[in-house]
Amino acid sequence: MDPISLFPRGYVCSRVMGMETEVAIGLHPWERHPERPNRLLVDAEMFVAADALGGAIVDYDGVRDLVRGWRGRPHVEVLETLAEELLAECFRDARVAAARVALTKAQIFPEARGAGIEVFR
Repeated sequence: MDPISLFPRGYVCSRVMGMETEVAIGLHPWERHPERPNRLLVDAEMFVAADALGGAIVDYDGVRDLVRGWRGRPHVEVLETLAEELLAECFRDARVAAARVALTKAQIFPEARGAGIEVFR
């Protein structure tokens, strides 16, 4: 079967971009001070087949609420832990066929604007 015929109208992407929070995260010794959490930038995109929307929106409030809840949580070793939590929230809506999340530690290295991960599933 032609993959294009599966979703003839394409996808609708619901996204939240550039969310900013502070999280105690990282493996480096200088990241293990709870009084100095890392500034974290978060993007999330949820893709739904256009013909599966049924006139209803894909609500991204859950994504926003989850990220806001990360502030003040206990130390997390790696970004992948947060990415998995965020992906689970994205797929809470059964219509979501794919999701992309990106997490960037904005002030980890002085010579870089940031370092992080991106996951597409």
